[in-house]
Amino acid sequence: MANCAYLFLDEGGNFDFSPTGTRYFILTSVATRRPFPSHGSLDAFKHDCLEYGLDTEYFHCADDNTHVRRKVFELIAGHLGSLRIDCLVVEKPKTGPALREDKRFYPEMLGHLLKWVIPRELKCGVDEVVVITDTIPIQKKRQAIEKAIKSALAKMLPVGMRYRILHHTSRSHYGLQIADYCNWAVFRKWQKGDVEFYDMLKPAVKSEFEIFRTGTRLYY
Repeated sequence: MANCAYLFLDEGGNFDFSPTGTRYFILTSVATRRPFPSHGSLDAFKHDCLEYGLDTEYFHCADDNTHVRRKVFELIAGHLGSLRIDCLVVEKPKTGPALREDKRFYPEMLGHLLKWVIPRELKCGVDEVVVITDTIPIQKKRQAIEKAIKSALAKMLPVGMRYRILHHTSRSHYGLQIADYCNWAVFRKWQKGDVEFYDMLKPAVKSEFEIFRTGTRLYY
């Protein structure tokens, strides 16, 4: 399993393209490999929270209190050497009307991100890539969107590329919780100009691809 890379994905922003919706939609990939160095410290802190009296089933950045949030970011920042963070940035007002459809928008944006990230993982010598996303956000259309994801990836990724894509709840894996935290920090940077927590993660942020702008924002 040493040659298996894991990509944990999360999204920020909403699917509302009206003026009241978020300006940006962000997809973030966090790549790592077993034995997942950061997970032990997160598990220890989760039990610290339980013993303190908090009902902490799992970490979720938007819902965690200020003290828990800062500590989780500190723990993630302590293991940046084992993480690679890549982001797809969508400025939603620039999205064409046809692409705004649920069945196209999420699958195609996910396809663009994976088209960038998966080949780089394979170049690092891995034999397989396991992609795990949080449960598809649009519950009523999950089956149609999952089908569209497979179709989009089939068109975008080279034939024979070995990968699997799974949809699990964020409660099931610290990797998804880390992706949630990383995506929250990146989304705050773009949506609100708040870089406090983004700066803690910045050494592991390898790319921020602005899908509707010429060129790619790369840090290496």
